[in-house]
Amino acid sequence: MMSRTRLPCALWPVLALCLTVLDTRADTAPAPDPATVLPTAATPAAVAVDSAGADNAKLFQTWLEDFRKEASLAGISQATLDATLTDLQPLDTVLERDQKQPEFLDTFLDYLNKRVSDRRLELGKEALGQQAAQLAEVERRYGIPARYLVAFWGLETNYGSHLGDTPVVAAMATLAFDARRPEFFRKQLLDALRIIDLGEVGAADLVGSWAGAIGHMQFIPSTYLAYAVDGDGDGRIDLRNSLPDALYSAANYLKQSGWQADEGWGMEVRLPAGLDLAQAGLDRHKPLNRWAQLGLLRADGTALPTGLQLASLLLPQGYDGPAFLVTNNFRVILRWNRSVNYAIAVGHLADRLAGGAPLSTGLQADNRRLSREQMETLQLYLDALGYAPGPADGVPGSRTRAAIRAFQMAVGLPPDGYPSMALLERLESTVLQQAQPVPGSTLPATTLGPA
Repeated sequence: MMSRTRLPCALWPVLALCLTVLDTRADTAPAPDPATVLPTAATPAAVAVDSAGADNAKLFQTWLEDFRKEASLAGISQATLDATLTDLQPLDTVLERDQKQPEFLDTFLDYLNKRVSDRRLELGKEALGQQAAQLAEVERRYGIPARYLVAFWGLETNYGSHLGDTPVVAAMATLAFDARRPEFFRKQLLDALRIIDLGEVGAADLVGSWAGAIGHMQFIPSTYLAYAVDGDGDGRIDLRNSLPDALYSAANYLKQSGWQADEGWGMEVRLPAGLDLAQAGLDRHKPLNRWAQLGLLRADGTALPTGLQLASLLLPQGYDGPAFLVTNNFRVILRWNRSVNYAIAVGHLADRLAGGAPLSTGLQADNRRLSREQMETLQLYLDALGYAPGPADGVPGSRTRAAIRAFQMAVGLPPDGYPSMALLERLESTVLQQAQPVPGSTLPATTLGPA
């Protein structure tokens, strides 16, 4: 069995061979799926924020001057530019947080248990009662049930108790200067300046999360400009200090994103033995009555709802973890946050706030989490065996999951595409037993052997 922290000595030659092959493929490998890929460290030629370096500080000031000119040409007033960009410095803590987001470290069960805790459920029920009249008015106008708005509120800021105190302009400038996603954050920085230019929020008052998200519902600047509305009727929009503004704005976003008022988000289900797991995934849709014909049941063992509503099967922790059928509204939640774990947490918390039961299936799943380094090792093993997972970047993107499914099918495992610790151990065993010389390498297969 593999150690969690060290590779067997016998596998170092295999990893060296894999790295050689990965280097030779660098010019031809397709780019990873941007919806699933974590930010990675900048290349040596790229500019990355490092406050310890005087040269880098000069580079930031040069970059900032260029951005100031761009913002001026984009119509930002001189007063706003002076108030926000004068003496601005990058924030090292923002980059540190950007590179360590919990969605990419926890298992699904760990993630869900942290976010749908007994305390959050208790506070959410209190919020439903305290804000009942306001929530009812929002639902009447936008068609978004109160339990969903409260669930978003709970996950985003723990019902307003964690709004963040990071200056949004400084956060956006830090991330825009960083080499990994400059265009996205450059746009967010411009939009943050536009918010200030509107005169509704002062430069010193535009604060939020380390990632520049604003208010009770954590809108990024572009979402703020596109969807924020005046909910309390005072003639201005303030997503931080006005809960009505935040609730109305969230409902407006969800409605315009395609929320269907007469549908839920999905449900926990039980899978029949022998189900073809190739049918799972957000890119596969079947009517509920077809899923029922295939033998799926509700988590409590009762029959699925009948009808032609399309649903997709998700296995966020593999075939032996919890399973869900999700509908169009789930995809709307994904527009808010592209993490599948987050979207399920919103739906499940909403269900619990309405009196629904806790999860009851898949709780015995292997819950050991993979570190990023272990995920990179898993990808290298897949590559050594010829399954083309893409770059060994520690991120289980679409190519890696396809490679996992191919390996699972080849060795007779349920093809769920899930990168578990058990899978890593199986890959290690297979590499030790079956590894062949990697094309382009001069190291012989006999360098492999028992640890």
